Amino acid sequence: MNLVEEENDQKKDHINEIVLSEDVQRAIEQVLQSSDPLDQPDFNPTDYINQLFPNEQSLSNIDEVISKMECDISLIDDNIRSVVRGQVNTGENGRVALKEAQQSLTQLFSLITDIKSRAEKTEDMVKEITRDIKQLDSAKNNLTYAITTLNHLHMLVGGVENLKRLSERRQYGEVLNPLQAIIEVNQHFQQYSEISQIQTLSAQVQQIQSELATQITDDFKNFFSPTSHSNANRMTLTQLKDACQVASVLDKPVKKNILKWFINLQLQEYVQLFHENQDIAWLDKIDKRYAWVKRHLLDFEEKYGTVFPADWEVSERITVQFCTTTREELSKIIARRRTEIDVKLLLFSIQKTANFEQLLDKRFNGTTLVEATSEEVRQERGSFNNLIGSCFKPYLDIYTDSIDRDLTALIDQFAQQNQQMVVPKEINPGIIPNCADLFVFYKKCMVQCMQLSNEKPMYDLVLLFKRYLREYAIKVLEARIPKPQPPNTTSSSISSSMSLLTKDFQNLSTAAGQVIHNFLKEGETPRFSSEDMRKICYILATAEYCLETVQQLEDKLKEKIDKQYISKVDLSDEKDVYHRIISNCIQLLVHDLDAACEQSLLLMTKIAWHSISNVGDQSGFVNQIITNLKQTVPVIRDNLANSRKYYTQFCHKFVNSFIPKYINTLYRLRPTSSGSSSASGSAALVASASSSSLAEGANSGTSGGNILGCEQLLLDTHSLKTVLMDLPSIGSQVQRKPPASYTKVVVKGMAKAEMIIKVVMQPVHPASLYIEQYLKLMPESSVVEFHKILEMKNVRKIEQQQLVEAYKRACPQLQQQQQQQQTMATSSSGTLGESGNASQPTETTPVGNSTQSQQIAAAAAAISGAGSSIMALGDSLMDKGRIKKIENLIKNRLPN
Repeated sequence: MNLVEEENDQKKDHINEIVLSEDVQRAIEQVLQSSDPLDQPDFNPTDYINQLFPNEQSLSNIDEVISKMECDISLIDDNIRSVVRGQVNTGENGRVALKEAQQSLTQLFSLITDIKSRAEKTEDMVKEITRDIKQLDSAKNNLTYAITTLNHLHMLVGGVENLKRLSERRQYGEVLNPLQAIIEVNQHFQQYSEISQIQTLSAQVQQIQSELATQITDDFKNFFSPTSHSNANRMTLTQLKDACQVASVLDKPVKKNILKWFINLQLQEYVQLFHENQDIAWLDKIDKRYAWVKRHLLDFEEKYGTVFPADWEVSERITVQFCTTTREELSKIIARRRTEIDVKLLLFSIQKTANFEQLLDKRFNGTTLVEATSEEVRQERGSFNNLIGSCFKPYLDIYTDSIDRDLTALIDQFAQQNQQMVVPKEINPGIIPNCADLFVFYKKCMVQCMQLSNEKPMYDLVLLFKRYLREYAIKVLEARIPKPQPPNTTSSSISSSMSLLTKDFQNLSTAAGQVIHNFLKEGETPRFSSEDMRKICYILATAEYCLETVQQLEDKLKEKIDKQYISKVDLSDEKDVYHRIISNCIQLLVHDLDAACEQSLLLMTKIAWHSISNVGDQSGFVNQIITNLKQTVPVIRDNLANSRKYYTQFCHKFVNSFIPKYINTLYRLRPTSSGSSSASGSAALVASASSSSLAEGANSGTSGGNILGCEQLLLDTHSLKTVLMDLPSIGSQVQRKPPASYTKVVVKGMAKAEMIIKVVMQPVHPASLYIEQYLKLMPESSVVEFHKILEMKNVRKIEQQQLVEAYKRACPQLQQQQQQQQTMATSSSGTLGESGNASQPTETTPVGNSTQSQQIAAAAAAISGAGSSIMALGDSLMDKGRIKKIENLIKNRLPN
């Protein structure tokens, strides 16, 4: 029965639920603007009640809450009741308002119809009234046009007779205005050309224009002809000026022909004076050409400047024709006498011509260039630039050949200077001076070539720049890179080495004698002197400067050269050459420092590590390495002060080369003595761990082998790690924090060396425990490294095979277990496989080091923890050994 009641209640709630659209809800919120939870659209009664009564104590005021709710409900009911009552008469009021609106629309429509009919009647009345006015207006226009035409005809008839009379008398000042009027009137009557009288008058006008053109042309020739000075009919300057005005009104060919004849007349003397057979016409006297035209223009403007109209631009036209004639004449002369041209003469001619063209650009506006030349580029920009100088472009290879010869001599000079290259004495010597000289010469050539041409000659210059950048790198920089020289093994150096070895290995008398004997027998690897290292840094800094400047040169060339050659300007090969020089210099410095450290690593292999009886200060080979680093690295750092990034590269490359060599040297050592291969070795280790001193531990652990050599190696490795961490700032008063990438390389590499030594210190038995600890300490190891470490421990061949087999058996099991875990993780990921994503390999595929580390961790968890207590005892033994070493170091350094 209760279930039925609950279902009914749920249905009732569902029926009473009101769902409003979003638009309605927003409208309600704009009207109400209430923050009451009861007015919210997502109101939840349960949450609201829980908010009012969060605990049992809050139920004490439930009566007040209920009474408040009842009051709110009654208030809402009153509001609803008043709203409902107010809406009773709304429908009736709306119907009344609609009816009134319909009546108003009917009245408005009738008024509009009446107005339209009245407007039509008014329009008809206006048309009737203005009908006569339109006729009168049309008659007036026709009469005005007829009178104007008759006036024009009268002007044309009378003007023709007047023009004939004035032209015969050469009264050009009085001809000008009637001529302009008659030409305009004649154009007006072209639409009546079918009338015979009009045809006759038009023909007479054309005849008058033709006669005037011929007459004015003859008058110009008579006036400027050298034989016309005694002619009585010679015109005055005023008549000539008026004739120019009349010629401007006539057809364009008249003016053009007059100017062509006059300009040729003005340049007739120039053509004869500078004929190609004359000595003055050669390039060495090219400035005399420009001086002649300057004098001639001044003389012309002084005499006839006021005669010709300003819009004729006679001076500019003479100049343009002069430039065209000069270009043609120079082209013929240069082609005939090309072999006589040297670069000085060519540059002299080009410079004088460019200066003259710049002067013309300042003097004239270039409006007549469009008419005077057919070169489209020059027409567009209206400039005198290269109007004459274009004749030199086909011969600019003379200039580039000269630059080629100059650069050859310059590089040879640099190479000779470089044979006596001396690095400046200051700490940071900078760059080789002739490098800056080369680029200064490049800049000069580029600026000079820009004045000549930025097209093919500039591209030819780019090819020269590329060639001699490579030659400078090879003949000047690479040729002066020092070669390592074998040092002189004097008796003093031998005695110092012997004393150093005797001091460092005073506790190893027998082993030290053998080491010293072998060391003297080996000889020394060729090394760079301090001066050679400074030279290498000097060359490296110069190559870096060249690299940066070549990039700037490439950008500038692309900016200056013509657009069609921009894509061909590429100096990447030259930049690669300087990159190679920098890399070679860094590699030489690294190889030199490596060579110094190889002697110390060789000395490391001569020490009988298994015979060491106590752990003392760091070994002699470590001292030698530190000494070599302190002697070499500060010199390189000081001379690369302005090339910090390449100094950092040097440090990176050195540790990347030295640390693997150090690890390979560790594999060649036998730091433990051969102990018993039985299970008593682990028991002896436990017994030794329980002793209170390192000496007692060593004595009691004899059955498991001597590990003091390993402890000494661990101390030496830690010392090397500390030195390598501070390598970038070694020997410097200013300590800088090394880059994070460098620190990472050092920490990772030296940590592996420490792990190798710690693995060698572990007992081999039991095998499962040893493999477990091996996998913990060296998670990224391989079978080859495992075999090398067994060799370091002097494990017998039979036992090595057994341990290697056990190691191989452990690794496949770990891989299979890891694959099973990945399969379970994939299957638990749900429907990823169905969508196709799970079928793709992820970044954690068991291939890399991370997967191998996970496998090793799983193996360590799978192997029993029986050996953990033994490892703890071994660690305590190592801690006691370190304490003992610290005590020995303090005793040795205290004064007696």
